[in-house]
Amino acid sequence: MKNRPMRLQRGDTIGIIAPSSPPNLENLQNSLAFLEGLGLQYKFGSSITHVNGYLAGTDEERLNDLHTMFADPSIAGIICAGGGYGAARYTDKIDFQLLAENPKIFWGYSDITFLHTAIGRYSNFITFHGPMLASDVGRATFHEKSAQMFKQLFQPMELLYTEGFSPLQTMVAGVATGEITGGNLSLLSNGLGTQFDVDTKGKLLLIEDVDEEPYKIDCMLNQLRQAGKLYDAAGFIIGDFSNAEPKKRKVSLTLNDVLNHYLGALNVPVVRGFKIGHCEPHFAIPLGAEAILNANDKTLTILPGVE
Repeated sequence: MKNRPMRLQRGDTIGIIAPSSPPNLENLQNSLAFLEGLGLQYKFGSSITHVNGYLAGTDEERLNDLHTMFADPSIAGIICAGGGYGAARYTDKIDFQLLAENPKIFWGYSDITFLHTAIGRYSNFITFHGPMLASDVGRATFHEKSAQMFKQLFQPMELLYTEGFSPLQTMVAGVATGEITGGNLSLLSNGLGTQFDVDTKGKLLLIEDVDEEPYKIDCMLNQLRQAGKLYDAAGFIIGDFSNAEPKKRKVSLTLNDVLNHYLGALNVPVVRGFKIGHCEPHFAIPLGAEAILNANDKTLTILPGVE
């Protein structure tokens, strides 16, 4: 059972960091009005404007921002500016004891998946898979339904995903209960064989990705299969796989073909179509929270992520 971080209150200060690539600063600036509308103040990490090739500053600078925000008692939660690439480069240097002693809301997705998995495993508290400031909130396409998802940070609330949010497809029927884990499939695949590989035993595994061809998704699911991660899972939450179209070959398996091949015979519930990931609207969820995936009714019920 994962610990739940304390809820936010109006007037709280949140830390804004760029754990991976440099964020779009114009979009980041545009997102600040949304935070103010939630009644939140904010403080930027020191490397938020740094550019080191495809990284937002050096690994040491980004790691220091992470540590500083968790250690600072005036910071009530942390929201990532964006993803990209680079969080895994310093994950083995994180002080997980520091984080465990100062659990607080930590929110992001995409490349942040590597940090979610590591924090859940070694600091044992719930983190949040949700839209980020420069990547999503500060863009003109940011959806009102996505904005509503931030309410879960201010009071303990049960989340219910139904077809009222998006059409869902039951690939394998059944009902399963367990902690939600996972996130971006590429990052889950990258973590295999390391001390930060995803623990799927008895869990509901969320997978999502963007701009990956069916053969690449096949490759990554095969990695998870050979590592035993698919057989261990209690059920599968298939998030958004935008632009999962063949580009290199005119003749290809479809995404559905690939998902059916790896998940169709596991005899656990599998539901596809969740608007979770690189999409709008984006249904934000607490990773590490207990949930019920009912593939018969096509619903996902998630217990509160905050205390």
